[in-house]
Amino acid sequence: MMISSLHPFKEIWLVDFEFHTPVGEQPVVVCLVAIDTQSGQIHRLFQDELATLTEPPYGIGTDALFVAYYASDEMNCHLSLGWALPTHVLDLFTEFRNLTNGLRPRCGTYLLGALTWFGLPALGAIENTAIQELAKRGAPFMDSEKSLLLNHCQADVDALAMLLPAMVKKLDIPRALLRGRYMKAVAHMEYNGIPVDTRMLSLFKHQWQSIQSQLIKAIDAVYHVYEDQQFKASKFADWLTQHNIPWPRTPSGALELKDDTFKAMAQCFPVLAPLRELRLALSQLRLSALAVGKDGRNRCSLSPFRARTGRNQPSSNQFIFGPSVWLRGLIKPKAGYGLAYIDWSQQEFGIAAALSRDQKMMDAYISGDPYLAFAKQAGAVPMGATRHSHKAEREQFKACVLAVQYGMGAESLAIRIGQPTAHAKALLALHKQTYGTFWKWSDAALDHAMIHGKLWTVFGWTINTGTNPNPRFLRNFLMQGNGSEMLRLACCMTTEAGIKVCAPVHDAIMIEAPLDLLTENIRQTQQIMADASAMVLDDFMLRTDVDVIRYPDRFTDERGELMWRTVQNLLSEANTTSIPGHQCNDTSAPIPTRTISLSVE
Repeated sequence: MMISSLHPFKEIWLVDFEFHTPVGEQPVVVCLVAIDTQSGQIHRLFQDELATLTEPPYGIGTDALFVAYYASDEMNCHLSLGWALPTHVLDLFTEFRNLTNGLRPRCGTYLLGALTWFGLPALGAIENTAIQELAKRGAPFMDSEKSLLLNHCQADVDALAMLLPAMVKKLDIPRALLRGRYMKAVAHMEYNGIPVDTRMLSLFKHQWQSIQSQLIKAIDAVYHVYEDQQFKASKFADWLTQHNIPWPRTPSGALELKDDTFKAMAQCFPVLAPLRELRLALSQLRLSALAVGKDGRNRCSLSPFRARTGRNQPSSNQFIFGPSVWLRGLIKPKAGYGLAYIDWSQQEFGIAAALSRDQKMMDAYISGDPYLAFAKQAGAVPMGATRHSHKAEREQFKACVLAVQYGMGAESLAIRIGQPTAHAKALLALHKQTYGTFWKWSDAALDHAMIHGKLWTVFGWTINTGTNPNPRFLRNFLMQGNGSEMLRLACCMTTEAGIKVCAPVHDAIMIEAPLDLLTENIRQTQQIMADASAMVLDDFMLRTDVDVIRYPDRFTDERGELMWRTVQNLLSEANTTSIPGHQCNDTSAPIPTRTISLSVE
């Protein structure tokens, strides 16, 4: 099978592994099938044969192309076998997601869905539960079982042989290889995982049910909105009235109590954060679902390219950054190591400024405080104003910037800032007046999407508008989508530099290093992230902020700090030291007093 658009490659290997991955662990490889489309050469190898190889039986150099469907899985198998990763990876999953992003393929986006979309025979690509269970069972395998597993692998490879020529004419190969490059970085991050304090996690699991009532009592002492351990909307409404906090309502007039609403309101009124964390923990927390391996590292699929913006979409139950933010306190480096959480400062504002080439907006970002700069540019505060002297004004202009980024209307903005709708309209008008170039660019992007049916990022991640386009999402897509491009590029460059990346988190990267190398690795990663932003934004460079966690400290998130301390205090009171091998009073995280102090600003 010769494909002219791939002619620079002397070898084109279609590859599929059969494997199973115990929860929180690295994959256990069962077998491999690989076929070279150029020569017809085929490899069918079982795990005992694979264990004898120190390198892949196929080419992985610059003149070879590795083709797979959901290639991060295959890359993880390479890492488990101790093999180097291929130079060039073409992942037909990411390319099918890109071709159909915003649409709804009738049979989904797995291999079966892609084959069906292109009208190809799909019988061999149907998921076989019996095969999966057989792989999961593990050795020893009878000869008939080996043949069954190898034939299942080959069926997927044969499916790739049909799919590749059907898709290749629709692909932008250089950008497709860039996405394949990211799948290699994903494999490294999934393989590394995030270090977790397993002793503390075990305490949580043992005591969670028994401390829930005390937890409600401790947190609710500020709000008085629970009755018989049940959240009462009427009591919450009274509390909101007492503290003069406006709240979104449903069309029927009832309080809107979805978590998304609580999350947004807690950003505007931090006093609500502990209540939101409590509700989230009581309703959604599944400690047993957190994927932690025997080595104490949180590992799960990062689900790359699953979001419409191209961002990762890992399980909110399995991934440590998914559940309530207070649980991030479980993240703790091992002895002799440290972690660094490095994120871009005001990333979306900087992206909007750079892509639109709005000079005032770029100047605001360069100032270091775009929200206060906006207020100054709009003439709302004097040029000598600081975030301390004009805190209230800065917060309102910050809320206005975020409202624009998220496509929020005046009514929603008014609720966020606790001001009349007319005031919110005036703020939004100031944004349009101050950043006219940005708004012309945003309008043009929306017009293009509506006329041509699609938009794309600088490296080609595409959104199809479909039959029911959402203008607010489309305006925001270029910020979110290019932010995703930036993160992917930074992850590629950081892992390729030999720095251990534990996880990507929206607009941040978490790295791990021995304490004597941590400072230098942070410096390198910050430079890489700056370079990645410049590559995406035509030489406009974004800043980064760093949180450093050195053993024996643990990760903290101020939004969940009160909840963490309260749970720690309750665990201490529950006499959890009776659990063999566990001690609650970790000297790295002293338990504070029971007093909870909150204020409404």
